[in-house]
Formats: sequence, C-alpha cells, structure tokens
Amino acid sequence: MPKSKEFIDSSDDSDVERPKAKKAKSQEKKSKESSSSSKKGEDEHKFEISRTRFVNVREFKGKVLIDIREYYEAGGEMKPGKKGISLSVDQWNKLKEVMDDVDESIKQF
Repeated sequence: MPKSKEFIDSSDDSDVERPKAKKAKSQEKKSKESSSSSKKGEDEHKFEISRTRFVNVREFKGKVLIDIREYYEAGGEMKPGKKGISLSVDQWNKLKEVMDDVDESIKQF
C-alpha cells in the first residue's frame, strides 16, 4: 500500500510525474528569485536619466566606477550598450566641481 495519496493509482502516469514537475517548478522559482534578488541589488545603484540612459555606480577590479551608459532592449531586458563612459571617483568629483561652469555655458546657448 502506498504511503502517499499522490501515488494511489500507479497505472496513471500523470500522478507519477506530478512530484517531479512540482520539484522542477520549485527549483525554477528559487532560481528566478535568486537572479531577481541579485538584479535587485544591482538596480539599487542604478539611476535612470532617460528612457535608455542610466547612471550606475559599480565596482570593477576593486575600484568604484560611475558608469553613464546607453542601454538597449533585448529579450524583454534592458542591457548595457557600447555607448557610454565610466568615470573614476576622482573624475566624478571633478565633474561635480565644474558643474556650475557647465550650467553657465549652457545658458549662453
């Protein structure tokens, strides 16, 4: 006599496969959750400046970079493109220092 109610009729293949499907779905769900949580952590430091342009603060080879990049859509996801620039923290601070001068130049146009 079977111990589980799911396996009462062993001649029915659908009952036999159900536990495997449930297991696969739960593994798939865990996989999606872990990838979405890692993306969530990445998005924490990503700031939209237009529909396809973002500023992203990230670490690369032990250095903090401020990445200003154009993105494109592929397979329902926004992915970084080739067009962009990565600034070191020193370069970012210098850019902030000249921001008022840049604003004045913009007004002259």
